[in-house]
Amino acid sequence: MRKLELDPRTKLFMIFAISLIVMVNAYTPLQMVIRIIVTAIPILLMTLEGKYAAAIRFAVLYAAAFILQNYYLSAGSSGLLSALITGYCGIVAQFMPAMITAWYAIRTTKINDFMSAMQKMHVPDGVSISLAVVMRFFPTIKEEYESINDAMRMRGISMGGGKVTKMIEYRLIPVMFSCVNIGDELSAAAVTRGLGAPIKRTSANEIKLRAIDYTTMVVFAVSTVLFMAAKNIG
Repeated sequence: MRKLELDPRTKLFMIFAISLIVMVNAYTPLQMVIRIIVTAIPILLMTLEGKYAAAIRFAVLYAAAFILQNYYLSAGSSGLLSALITGYCGIVAQFMPAMITAWYAIRTTKINDFMSAMQKMHVPDGVSISLAVVMRFFPTIKEEYESINDAMRMRGISMGGGKVTKMIEYRLIPVMFSCVNIGDELSAAAVTRGLGAPIKRTSANEIKLRAIDYTTMVVFAVSTVLFMAAKNIG
C-alpha cells in the first residue's frame, strides 16, 4: 500500500485540534460521531504508513473502551468494580484520540523535516530543539526498555515467581538511569548536528503543503468547530 506522507505542520495542527476536542466531554451523538471520526483518521494514516500492528492495537483498545463505556457498563451497572471500569474506560475513550495522533506524528516524522517545518513557521530554535529532543526521547526509551526486558528475561527475572522486587530493581532502575543518559546524548547530538547554530539551517528535503495537507487541516478544523458548536447548542 502506498504511503501517504503529511507535512509536519499538518500533523501539529491535527494534535492541536484533537487536544481541543478531548478537553471537552462528548454529550451529544454528534460530538461522539466527531470524536470517532477524528480518531479514525490517524489510525487510517498509520495503516497507509505501514504501521499495521499499531493501527490495529489502537483501534481495538479505543473500540473496546468506547463500547464498554457507552453501551455496557453505563447501562444499569453498579458496584465498585463497575464504577472503576467505567471510569477507566471513560478516560481511555476520551484521551486516547490525542495519544493516537501524537504517536502517529512522532513515529512518522523525520527530525530533519520537523526542523524544516519549525523554521518555516519561524519558531525559536530553543523551542524547536526541545521538541525535537522530546520526539526522539520516547522512542529511544522504548527501545532501551525492550533491550533491558530481553536481558532480564534471559536471567529469569519476571513478575512471577516471587521476584517482583528484583523486577523493580533490575528493570526500573536501569530505565531511570537510561532516561538521564539518553536525554544528555540527544541534546549533545542536536548540538553536534548544528541545531541552534546562528546561521540559517538548510535541508535536503524540501517540505511544502500539498492538497492532502490542506484537506486534512480543513477536516480537523471543521470537526473542531462542529464539536464546540454542538456543545453550546446542547
